[in-house]
Amino acid sequence: MKVLVTGSAGFIGAALAERLLARGDEVIGVDNLNPYYDLRLKRARLARLLAQRGFVDIRADIADQAALTAVFVRHRPQRVVNLAAQAGVRYSLQNPHAYVHSNLLGFINILEACRHHAVEHLVYASSSSVYGANTRMPFAVQDNVDHPLSLYAATKKSNELMAHSYSALYGLPTTGLRFFTVYGPWGRPDMALFLFTRKILAGEPIEVFNHGRHKRDFTYIDDIIEGVVRTLDQPARPNPHWSGAQPDPASSAAPYRLYNIGNSQPVDLLRYIEVLEQCLGRTARKQFLPLQAGDVAETFADVSALAEDLGYRPQVSVEEGVRHFVNWYKAFYRS
Repeated sequence: MKVLVTGSAGFIGAALAERLLARGDEVIGVDNLNPYYDLRLKRARLARLLAQRGFVDIRADIADQAALTAVFVRHRPQRVVNLAAQAGVRYSLQNPHAYVHSNLLGFINILEACRHHAVEHLVYASSSSVYGANTRMPFAVQDNVDHPLSLYAATKKSNELMAHSYSALYGLPTTGLRFFTVYGPWGRPDMALFLFTRKILAGEPIEVFNHGRHKRDFTYIDDIIEGVVRTLDQPARPNPHWSGAQPDPASSAAPYRLYNIGNSQPVDLLRYIEVLEQCLGRTARKQFLPLQAGDVAETFADVSALAEDLGYRPQVSVEEGVRHFVNWYKAFYRS
């Protein structure tokens, strides 16, 4: 297939592009290389992709409608995976306009481009953050998600609503994927594992929020990519049993689906740090802090829908995944 991947220099985008290229797909990668984090890491990811046959690298911002339209006109992608977004819960408290620009304006441009260029299937990144104030575990795609705790979460919920309107109005198959705490080699420097590793190796204290009383459904990058590819290959279809009298939030009479992608095995944050300490051979100095604004104490993905529909089964334990990350980090940064 010819697949357009936005956010192709990002953590998940680059990993997805590499997987698609390996199986023989042509990948049109779109990224604006914004400086939210270290551009050297983004360029290093792109260099790996450019070394492979079938990758087209395009500098463009999805919020630039004319530039994005030109990409669709020239390359005519059959399917699209939108992973370009302003990420991060905490940063959304400091710079909310960045989230409106990329996650809302950018996403409507993606929807319009898909609508007008006969795209067979749009897969897009949502987030476990949409569950917000929910406390019933595990989080299921049938749960109500009307109480976001950050603007980032609100933009991701908005993406799901916007996608449904295009599925209903124009028959555009759309599938939203709620990712749960993705980690692994080539990860984002603003995420906990990256931050902890850098500080432990530097002999600096690590910040442990909510006094360590966090649980996260840490999901290894390879398990995430497996779920994305399985979803991409099966365009969303209308649910013949859907009823407006008892509406299922995860499906529709239109070609629209929502799925969780997680490991479905929450891990205590302190256990996560312990595994990291073992892999590094060093003990962390911990600075315990209160729960941060916009954050949640626990995440836990119910992945039964993705398992039943597409055979998804996460494979990588936290112990194995953290070890892979540490090996990559030491090699990449020569530490």
